[in-house]
Amino acid sequence: MVDDSPMQVTAGLPLEGVRVVELVHMVMGPSCGMVLADLGADVIKVEPPGGDNTRRLTGSGAGFFATFNRNKRSLALDVREPRGRDALERLVAGADVLTENFRPGAMARLDLGPEAVRARHPHLVYCSLKGFLAGPYAHRTALDEVVQMMGGLAYMTGPPGRPLRAGSSVNDIMGGMFAAIAILAALRERDRTGEGQHVESALFENNALLVAQHMAQFAVTGKPAPPMPQRLSAWAIYDVFDTADGDQVFVGVVTDTQWARFCEAFERPDLLADPSLGSNPARVAERPRLLPLVAEIFARLDKAELMARCEAIGLPYAPITRPEDLLEDPHLLASGGLVDLDLPDGRSTRLPALPVALRGRRPGLRRALPRVGEHTREVLAEVGLSSSEIDALVADGIAGDDRGE
Repeated sequence: MVDDSPMQVTAGLPLEGVRVVELVHMVMGPSCGMVLADLGADVIKVEPPGGDNTRRLTGSGAGFFATFNRNKRSLALDVREPRGRDALERLVAGADVLTENFRPGAMARLDLGPEAVRARHPHLVYCSLKGFLAGPYAHRTALDEVVQMMGGLAYMTGPPGRPLRAGSSVNDIMGGMFAAIAILAALRERDRTGEGQHVESALFENNALLVAQHMAQFAVTGKPAPPMPQRLSAWAIYDVFDTADGDQVFVGVVTDTQWARFCEAFERPDLLADPSLGSNPARVAERPRLLPLVAEIFARLDKAELMARCEAIGLPYAPITRPEDLLEDPHLLASGGLVDLDLPDGRSTRLPALPVALRGRRPGLRRALPRVGEHTREVLAEVGLSSSEIDALVADGIAGDDRGE
């Protein structure tokens, strides 16, 4: 399936001609490949003949494969076997980038570590996506949850005494994004020098960046930042409010101009005239008195009416939405922000496009989610293996072949 929506870019992408070989699983590595593939790179997913285990996850992992593996080709190859590694070596020789996110030492045991591979292919950008960059923790096994707990994000998300992981794989996804940024920087440098390099991205260091604002708050104020549920807001009105029809809306009033508009639109000139509420710092100090008044005003309005008034005067507002509601979000639908995608079981859905616009349009779908080994013969033929050589690899279980025939 190719989405030819006028709001999505499916040709003339900036990374056309860049070949990426990815030996990855789960979220962090595949998210890096998705970014590169959506931008036009030829991303070849190398997975075992039985398929990446991510394909079979259930529960909270059920959507991982579908989310992060569009626009890729699948090469099913057992790289533990010498003949499989030889085939991979041919592929890497003509590639621009190799990505991997296995535990420390796993690639080196297969003679596929960064030093060995780059010695054979100095043009290659080799990207390792890890739990930790170099340092005392480098040997540890990491998960998004692990680094959220040890990196302060879970502490900041939950109420006091109840650390809570963020409701998304934020470090995995951002770690993949920063890996893609490092890869693009390394490719740009290679344009000048002709030499590739080893680049790395890591979950823990990514998490440290996510909590940097709270670290800086401590440095500036000398006081630890309290968890977000207990934080002292920077603005007087910056909360979730109940509406008359039993729903909820977030509303923010973050400037003096917005305060004046709020008082006028909601017919409270007395609040605007109150000198104790004349500035944002003053209103923050009066939050215990002010918030119940605002909550009472909003509680008399239905959700739709409250949002309409906020829209009319330019106040920041948001309905409280569940992830599945975004499948029908009018803005995403109108702007090419959702990509039509067929799931492995044949059902169709929509998933978010890359959150960038190129020439005013969103990158779209060029390749559907690959079946295990769907492109094995195609890719191996491109690197010079004959039909009989490919047949032998498939017959011996070293390569997998599913062309859907």
